[in-house]
Amino acid sequence: MPPLFIYNNNSETLFHSTNKFLERKGEIDMIYSTEIKNMCSVHQGVHHGAAPIPEEAKWVSSKEIKDISGYTHGIGWCAPQQGACKLSLNVKDGIIQEALVETIGCSGMTHSAAMASEILPGLTILEALNTDLVCDAINTAMRELFLQIVYGRTQSAFSEDGLQIGAGLEDLGKGARSMVGTTYGTLAKGPRYLELTDGYITDLAIDENDEIIGYKFVNFGKMMDFIKKGDDAATALQKASGKYGRVDDAVKFIDPRKE
Repeated sequence: MPPLFIYNNNSETLFHSTNKFLERKGEIDMIYSTEIKNMCSVHQGVHHGAAPIPEEAKWVSSKEIKDISGYTHGIGWCAPQQGACKLSLNVKDGIIQEALVETIGCSGMTHSAAMASEILPGLTILEALNTDLVCDAINTAMRELFLQIVYGRTQSAFSEDGLQIGAGLEDLGKGARSMVGTTYGTLAKGPRYLELTDGYITDLAIDENDEIIGYKFVNFGKMMDFIKKGDDAATALQKASGKYGRVDDAVKFIDPRKE
């Protein structure tokens, strides 16, 4: 094996042993192979630095975490793929200012979501990438967002000054509830609509061919808003109820959860 040489700042040999040498560069010890040490120097030539990426209607050559800004969404999933997370982050100067965490499919993930919404604001995106957010689905979502953000693929890439803090709540709508669609079906008994963006499905409208032609629903977000404003439960339920499709043409209605 070739010897290991260790040099000081003046390139004086301090130690040599086997197969590698170490040259001190300021406070950093750089280790090079003997082959590299024996090479002559060739100038690196033209180097333009980082290519600019779009950030909030500006072209930025990002070199440090603080150079990164943007608002974006990402989806993550756990290893057994029994749960998923939609994560939305608003990043300003490399710091997460706002986090929206929406989860589905796993009861344990709801607790992880609470922790993530408490942990993420105030971290740099690099810290967040290397923070244990408890749930694999949320960790995976953070990874996907990191890639979008550092490569200039955010939702606000061409929005002047980006999106204001609070944009995450706007994603939820007036009721501040996640938009969830839950449907179920079997070959033996056919489809059931349980919950859609409109709200909780109370009745399916069925025609003479036993096909779904519409549904009745309750928007729980609106219902709770009515109750908080003083309406009794029955009044709030009525005001938050609606229908979609050819409900008036139905020959019968069924409860999708019981019938």
